[in-house]
Amino acid sequence: MTTAPLSWPELESMTDFQIDTVNGPTNAQALLRLFGHPESDVRVTLYRDHHAWCPYCQKVWLWLEEKQIPYRIKKVTMFCYGKKESWYRHIAPSGMLPALELDDRIITESDDILVALERVFGPLHKGMADPVVVPLRRLERLLFRAWCVWLCYPSRSTREEQRNREQFAEIVTKIEDALNRTPGPYFLDDFSVVDVVFTPYVERMNASLYYYKGYSLREENPRLSDWFDAMESRPTYRGAQSDFHTHAHDLPPQMGGCYENNQPQMKLNKDRVDNGPWEGLPDVTYPEPEHSRAEALHRVIKHHANIIRVNPADDAVFDEALRCALTHMMTGEACPPPKESDAALRYLRDRISVPRDMSIYAAKRLRQALEETAALEGDRQGPPIPVRHRRDQDPANFI
Repeated sequence: MTTAPLSWPELESMTDFQIDTVNGPTNAQALLRLFGHPESDVRVTLYRDHHAWCPYCQKVWLWLEEKQIPYRIKKVTMFCYGKKESWYRHIAPSGMLPALELDDRIITESDDILVALERVFGPLHKGMADPVVVPLRRLERLLFRAWCVWLCYPSRSTREEQRNREQFAEIVTKIEDALNRTPGPYFLDDFSVVDVVFTPYVERMNASLYYYKGYSLREENPRLSDWFDAMESRPTYRGAQSDFHTHAHDLPPQMGGCYENNQPQMKLNKDRVDNGPWEGLPDVTYPEPEHSRAEALHRVIKHHANIIRVNPADDAVFDEALRCALTHMMTGEACPPPKESDAALRYLRDRISVPRDMSIYAAKRLRQALEETAALEGDRQGPPIPVRHRRDQDPANFI
């Protein structure tokens, strides 16, 4: 059974999704976070990237959210997405992110920022220089280096590829051992700054190795699996969490390249991340919220004029095609799109960014609806995602 596309007003009537960006749960859309405090209590401004992608920004973001420190957010364009704002160069001449303003003092480098925040607001369970924290921070850096060697350099032989995998797995075993030494799922006896330090790159490792190497970090390591589950029980992490598709395609220009091993499992994983189905991927395991479709619809409606404008297809054709996909997502009915709109729908499917645009389950629902609607018309793909930069995602087009 098929149906006709709903109008924008009709679609708008199907979502009542709202989020309190200031005092509600962690979210990527906020410009001010108060946690119930008066705005006069704000002493901190966090300068982070528009896309909520920067791993070092995520580390500081999570710390502030866990400590519920009132703060403002000012968003800056990362170089690979577009032109850096000139005003930010006056604040941080290097242009690097994040930066933090604390009582009118500018601090850069994420670890230095956390140390400065600890001095003013107290540590998150343990401090960065605590004797139990320092060796775990070193272990995180060892893991990072082993990941980079495996992911970011082309292997000259099958033997070299296997050796890089084994070296990474050796460090992961040390991570598993460290987690085994605690009674709960975290790196210390309770959630701490150590978990904040590990989160950004372990999340990116989970995505990139699944996609480029056919290796499932979360599924192959039981204590890391427990750690991910525990992280996902925290609203702070849920609000900052990204998905496999976003990371797999944002990493290459940031890391200088990511290299596939072309093994059968890798090819299967890559196809699934790119083309679906996205439900059941090991990037998230907590139960899907009831409002995921309503959230996706709300976010598209809010930005639909710009979404249509930047799409390479004719505006009128894509407007109708997008409404077809949203109608399908909300009603479950097939809604055939206009002729030759399949590539336009897949262009948007490939450029949903989590958590910048919406939360992880909302993105899965929207991607699935876009793909299923496109499949009614054909198998044409949109322009490929760039790997040297991501200026197809230039925030100037949406501000």
